[in-house]
Amino acid sequence: MSASVAFVFPGQGSQKAGMGKAWAAAHPAAAKAFAEADAALGEPLSRLCFEGPEADLQLTRNTQPAILAVSVAIHRAIAGEGIAPVAVAGHSLGEYSAHVAVGSLAFADALRLVRRRGELMQAAVPVGEGAMAAILGLAPATVREVAAAASDAAEVCAVANYNSPEQTVIAGHRAAVERAMALAKQRGAKRALALPVSAPFHSPLMRAAREGLEPLLRATVFREPEVPVVCNVDAAAVESGAAACDALVRQVDGPVRWVESVERMAASGVTTFVEIGPGAVLCGLIKRIVPGAQAFSLAEPAALAELRALRTV
Repeated sequence: MSASVAFVFPGQGSQKAGMGKAWAAAHPAAAKAFAEADAALGEPLSRLCFEGPEADLQLTRNTQPAILAVSVAIHRAIAGEGIAPVAVAGHSLGEYSAHVAVGSLAFADALRLVRRRGELMQAAVPVGEGAMAAILGLAPATVREVAAAASDAAEVCAVANYNSPEQTVIAGHRAAVERAMALAKQRGAKRALALPVSAPFHSPLMRAAREGLEPLLRATVFREPEVPVVCNVDAAAVESGAAACDALVRQVDGPVRWVESVERMAASGVTTFVEIGPGAVLCGLIKRIVPGAQAFSLAEPAALAELRALRTV
């Protein structure tokens, strides 16, 4: 039965104070993972996950390692459940969690990388100059056209996330994003929502962040993953350490191709997606991408019953 299962790992936006606390209390493997995270970063990251304050948790430099730590802790807690995925994937930051889960990236290395990734992404564009917006109810191809039409020589807007057939996220200079939002509504979008983010992630404006992170990624040991990792940047199955590193470099300023990634896994026979980390954002997206798929979140230990049911189906 596990032959039809994929593990997916969430990215930024799923964080909330209290995340992972119940897992750490109930499962020694999860508690140990949080202790490792604290040691790797030299600070009480676990306390921030469990208690907040929310304002500190929302800082990109903290959010990224915090979500990674929660995802890895949950994955370690379920390691003895006997469910072997045929593929894994992560949304943006979640791709690092996926690599830790399948042995291609050491946990401590991943924590330090995403801490720096968050800092570089935040520093790439002065606060207030960039923006992101979700365009709902418009075909992705039309959103691409709108983003291009809103761009000029001085200000750019581009697709950042292909989240579902009905939700595409754009990012870039604030004025260009605002123009694109207006154009999207003219073209028939149901809604165009500005997102409360601190930088225009996965856009050409992240070039400086990519250039800053690439030497660190290249200097990190990546091993062959035990299970293929479907990467964000081109929805390809990564099966070597070199390819894993390259995909993470290109991911910084490239769009997240989540729709194609999920479609690829479904086409390979995956029928059940297990979201490992805080929240259930990916479950909602997956059900819109592949309406017949089963998807559930392991944000809390109570969801273990659903995971165990996979062994008896």
